[in-house]
Amino acid sequence: MATERRFPDSFIDEDPQKALEEINEALQGDPENAEWFCQRAYAHILLKNYSCAADDAKKAQQLKPSLPLAFMRTGIAEFHLNHYETAHAVFTQGHQMDVSDKSFEIWIKRCEEMMGEKQNGSINVQTPAAPNVKHDWYQTESQVIVTVMAKNVPKDGVCVNFTENQLSAVIQLASGETCNLNLHLLHPIIPHQSTFKILSTKVEIKMKKTDAFRWEMLEGEGHEPNIKHFDPHQYPTSSHYTCKWDKIAVDISEEEKNEKLEGDAALNKLFQQIYSDGSDEVKRAMNKSFMESGGTVLSTNWSDVGNREVKMSPPDDVEFKKY
Repeated sequence: MATERRFPDSFIDEDPQKALEEINEALQGDPENAEWFCQRAYAHILLKNYSCAADDAKKAQQLKPSLPLAFMRTGIAEFHLNHYETAHAVFTQGHQMDVSDKSFEIWIKRCEEMMGEKQNGSINVQTPAAPNVKHDWYQTESQVIVTVMAKNVPKDGVCVNFTENQLSAVIQLASGETCNLNLHLLHPIIPHQSTFKILSTKVEIKMKKTDAFRWEMLEGEGHEPNIKHFDPHQYPTSSHYTCKWDKIAVDISEEEKNEKLEGDAALNKLFQQIYSDGSDEVKRAMNKSFMESGGTVLSTNWSDVGNREVKMSPPDDVEFKKY
């Protein structure tokens, strides 16, 4: 029996058009494959063929009504077609099938926001992160970094969803309130190469640029870039004041340096710090003792190990074997 072909999101992210062609070919041999229709819908979403995406995702629902991802794809396509009520209903149904997927909650809230704005006859250009919660941004040559200034966020209290032109995040604050961040990005990003990190004083979201040019703004409807030479000391920001981003980068590095780690992570960090701060003799001693002992001895005393071979010295309850 032939192994069923797979079309993961990462494959589609890399080249949506190529993925679309391969899925089309696969569906000719198996026109009842719900997963393939679901992934073809994703390719259409990335290519902004939202009507086609909606048709494929609904077909996947018909073929496999128990597939939550089909409801997610349908909802996203309907949302981009400005069918917010329909999208809301689909997302709600999908969330009932998979309550562990927080992405449904993000999209449900986005639909409710858009439905409310539609009723009021106005659309906000920017959506604030939350009352009393500030967010800002800066960029490097390859990344756009958004920081949400929220302290003591629980380790499992952040859900972030990346698409090519949008960032959606739900952040559970220490106070119990929920911070919602919904941004329509000025230029495309690479979703599967974008990440986030929870620090003690902020949530840091890093988005991978598709091209190494400088963004003039964080948000916008998207247009052909006015490409400028990238200057790492001139980071655009959403704030109305000038930020010294070099200092902020140093502060972030210092914060990561002072983060409390446990177990092996804490021990490895200690060794790295000793090596980084040590003299040339300390570094030579650490390198020589570690290499000659097969990783069982780590000495900082060059006068002790400099003129002798460092023997292997595994723990008492460990037997060292050569392979």
